[in-house]
Amino acid sequence: MIQNAVLHLNGEQPVVVDLFELPEAVDLGVRCTNMRTLDGKRPVFIDDIKAVFFFPYEAVRFVEIPARSLIGTELEVQVEAPVAVAAPVATTESLDDDNLEIDEDFLRRIREV
Repeated sequence: MIQNAVLHLNGEQPVVVDLFELPEAVDLGVRCTNMRTLDGKRPVFIDDIKAVFFFPYEAVRFVEIPARSLIGTELEVQVEAPVAVAAPVATTESLDDDNLEIDEDFLRRIREV
């Protein structure tokens, strides 16, 4: 069971659901239960949030499955910590006028504008 997936339906606000399995391309739609709005309330178009729901793919824009929802399943995503990359530091040597080359063609195009 994949909990707290967000189902984005055509013409409706997103709802939070629990998926029985990951949707696959060969499926006809999405099967879920425990449907609630983003604030945890029962959507107005259903009677029982614990019922089993089936939405055909033509009614679904997309399914959002946060990585935290896959924790403890065989589909758990290994998220690595972001790597910081330092930008190159300009030195006074690289800023000398002798090292700069002026592209005359570029300057000509600027003057024409």
